[in-house]
Amino acid sequence: MSELQEEVAQLKEAVTSHAVVDQAIGMVVALGRVSPAQGWAVLKDVSQHTNIKLRQVADLILIWGRDGEMPPQIRAELEDALDRHGPTQIPGRTEEL
Repeated sequence: MSELQEEVAQLKEAVTSHAVVDQAIGMVVALGRVSPAQGWAVLKDVSQHTNIKLRQVADLILIWGRDGEMPPQIRAELEDALDRHGPTQIPGRTEEL
């Protein structure tokens, strides 16, 4: 019984994580004017280059969408990843970052 409860808990966490990542991809797609595949690649790049789990990067992007705040390291890497994968830059980007 406890094994099944643990499996259910893991599945619930996976569904939640998937939703958070999908929402972050949507933000990257809208703000970066990239395709969903490019948005996924951007998230993976940010995660790999900052050594932060992809789910946490997605959370930070969603917080940025709500509050307008993002750690400078994540923002810089997000801009770099969009430069590598997309045709445009983040709206409001300044060259001084």
